[in-house]
Amino acid sequence: QVQLVESGGGLVQTGGALNLSCAFFGESFSLHAMAWFRQAPGKEREFVAIIGGSGNSEDYSDSVKGRFTLSRDYARKTLSLQMNSLNPGDSAVYYCAAGPSLVRSARWYKYWGQGTQVTVSS
Repeated sequence: QVQLVESGGGLVQTGGALNLSCAFFGESFSLHAMAWFRQAPGKEREFVAIIGGSGNSEDYSDSVKGRFTLSRDYARKTLSLQMNSLNPGDSAVYYCAAGPSLVRSARWYKYWGQGTQVTVSS
């Protein structure tokens, strides 16, 4: 069984930065692709970024490419998302997810965290 716990959300001004963390509890951290999704009020959950189990492959949505960066720490079994140059369009609840491969569709992910709120003020 896998549990994911996100942290690091908060309120930031436009142009600011935040670092989200996702703690992985369970076995086989390196066998899971790890991803971030986000969901704004009234909108569907959307893919943000994903990193493969080995850490060698990454994929970012066009809306965050060049501003957000993923990293994973195998010793601490954590996933981090460094978010720079934030704008109000980035405001959402951010969810960490663990899945079997590098896919963007949320339906492939079995394990989800509870979410952390990110709010960017204008």
